[in-house]
Amino acid sequence: MTGRGLNIARMPSLHSAAANRRGMVAISLAMASFIANDALVKYVSESLPTAQLIFIRGVFSSVLLLAVAQAMGLLRVDQASGPGAWSHLTQKPVLWRSAFDAVGTMAYLGALFHLPIANATAINMATPLFITLYAALVWHERVRPARWLAVGAGFGGVLLVVQPAADGFNAWALVCLLATLVHTGRDLLTRVIHPGVPSVLITVSAALAVTLLSGVASAVQGWQPVTGQQLGLLATASVFLSAAYYLVIVGMREGDMSAVAPFRYSALLFALLIGWLVWGDVPNTLAWTGIALLVGAGLYMVRSGRQGR
Repeated sequence: MTGRGLNIARMPSLHSAAANRRGMVAISLAMASFIANDALVKYVSESLPTAQLIFIRGVFSSVLLLAVAQAMGLLRVDQASGPGAWSHLTQKPVLWRSAFDAVGTMAYLGALFHLPIANATAINMATPLFITLYAALVWHERVRPARWLAVGAGFGGVLLVVQPAADGFNAWALVCLLATLVHTGRDLLTRVIHPGVPSVLITVSAALAVTLLSGVASAVQGWQPVTGQQLGLLATASVFLSAAYYLVIVGMREGDMSAVAPFRYSALLFALLIGWLVWGDVPNTLAWTGIALLVGAGLYMVRSGRQGR
């Protein structure tokens, strides 16, 4: 599932209760849309090569997002009224973010196709923990002992979900963990992009980067004939994916970040439900314990960030 990490900034509570409720609903719908996208591409992956289906979905997403950007007047070529789309898309932070997004997306989806959807989603939920580590180690941000304990608990949760010493260990869990690290870098790069760059154009750039990378990979991996059903499923997945990105932006702009961010964890509930209904996947006891630790650690960090602790 691509575009789904937490950015827990210390922000004052400036939004009304109604705005916070709208933000919570938007984030919850975004998570449902992300999981629907993941489920559709995971299902198609049973009959199409990974790179090929990512490329096809990327083409659909890119066309859809470009149409939205055009409708919003963001693809203008008239420089008299301000910077054009090309100047936004070629900014180094945007290009680097798109590169991270493309690599992370390829790695995450590759892992998703070989893991239960709930396990992959749970590992991806470790993003806020990695952000805290990065802030402490690179930005030298002061992290209180209680938050280090939360980070430790979160990593323990990741290990319980990954289960590296368990019988039948799936090495794709480590690929999923790597994808989460790359997506953390993507989310951190988002913070250095100029606020004047429209969010839709950032999303367009990411979609184009994923399409380009997967196109190159598909040329190496090879193609198989595509059925109308597969095209329909991937087109539907691209709509869910585009909607999810939009809803995340709405959610973060509508309400207080500390109020809406915890609703990202609703992705786990949707993933567990779809994994059980479609594939009959049920996490084992260790994985359930790890999921609980991950959610608990993440919610504590959001709460402590809101209270300035």
